[in-house]
Amino acid sequence: MDLPKAEKVLVIERVIESLGLQAVRDSLVGTVEKRGISGGQRKRVNVGLEMVMEPSLLILDEPTSGLDSSSSQLLLKALRREALEGVNICMVVHQPSFALFKMFEDLVLLAKGGLTVYHGPVKKVEEYFAGLGINVPERVNPPDHFIDILEGLVKPSTSSGVSYSDLPIRWMLHKGYPVPPDMQENAAGLTMPSMGVNPVNGTNSDGAGTEDKSFAGELWQDVKCNVELHRDNIRHNFLKSNDLSNRRTPGVFLQYKYFLGRVAKQRLREARIQVIDYLILLLAGACLGSIAKVSDETFGALGYTYTIIAVSLLCKIAALRSFSLEKLQYWRESASGISSLAYFLSKDTIDLFNTIIKPVVYLSMFYFFNNPRSSFSDNYIVLICLVYCVTGIAYMLAIFLEPGPAQLCSVLLPVVLTLIATRTGESKILKNLANFCYPKWALEAFVIANAER
Repeated sequence: MDLPKAEKVLVIERVIESLGLQAVRDSLVGTVEKRGISGGQRKRVNVGLEMVMEPSLLILDEPTSGLDSSSSQLLLKALRREALEGVNICMVVHQPSFALFKMFEDLVLLAKGGLTVYHGPVKKVEEYFAGLGINVPERVNPPDHFIDILEGLVKPSTSSGVSYSDLPIRWMLHKGYPVPPDMQENAAGLTMPSMGVNPVNGTNSDGAGTEDKSFAGELWQDVKCNVELHRDNIRHNFLKSNDLSNRRTPGVFLQYKYFLGRVAKQRLREARIQVIDYLILLLAGACLGSIAKVSDETFGALGYTYTIIAVSLLCKIAALRSFSLEKLQYWRESASGISSLAYFLSKDTIDLFNTIIKPVVYLSMFYFFNNPRSSFSDNYIVLICLVYCVTGIAYMLAIFLEPGPAQLCSVLLPVVLTLIATRTGESKILKNLANFCYPKWALEAFVIANAER
């Protein structure tokens, strides 16, 4: 949403305060390998990421799982505050405490198979089940008791004459919904205590039709409808929220700018990993430069072959980290409407730094120990093209494969493609296949640069 920076800061500050995250506002979230904030705080951060977008509909799957009672209550209070501002919030909750249960307005209880057992106000759920003869025992949490009954772990009292498998049918009869044909056999003979309606012939249990209604019953229904109508009017007039359905999302260039800043910060926090990558390249350049010297017969072909394999392998493994570790985050953000193009370009732009620097790091040792005929700039141009090529291949492996297979392919591809490019022999198939292998063109460029000197 295109808002002034001051308003964005206010929205973020409000979410941080409502979720009780002031103490960890400057802390890293962390990962499995690198410890950060606690699990409960991480879950609140995930909810906060959606709240700062000010959505009109928020769907949450077990947001209180793994949280203690105080953290759960703090989270639900924040969500309730959002609901009072006009946000529709739906969530799946297992085993809520009684205090949390009372904070909800509407409740949907589902039996096995997704059949509705109750859908209505939280305040009336106990009244509804009491009408079926199912009462909540003392010192038992009502939602836990209802869920246990739906799962068949707790049987209703024998006096109620209700089985947990009959509860979906009871709800259909209570709301006047037609019973599906495959359930009519179970519905035969069932009556609702509050209505006394037979589901098969539509008559009351005493034989009279459903048209016979008492004056008190009609008056009560009229009063009930008026109360519901006034409640909806109050909500509509006093809890009206801003219409955000037509709000403009940031363009590709603006998203690219923000993603660029985020990726740059991530790379700065991974400075230790970057230094290790450079040290490995320095070591590889020194070793390979010392092993294979340039000769008049081969023009350094052996040393450059090793160079292609080593640089391809090391740069591919490093480039896999750009996308393979953030797939879940990308899927979540793409579902919220981010630009995939801006996301990719920001990653590729930051990785251009490695594409430019890594050839310099490798050649600083390889060129010194190998002392080839070609100039440093000739070797650098070929090597920078090689690094850019293998980085793109690593991107595709990271995007389309799981981390394990992607790493395996990153190790095997440089070796296999180099063998194909250097062992063509008399086979026409291998010769044609070698034309599609980047090691062939890189090796030719290195050798030609030496031969021309």
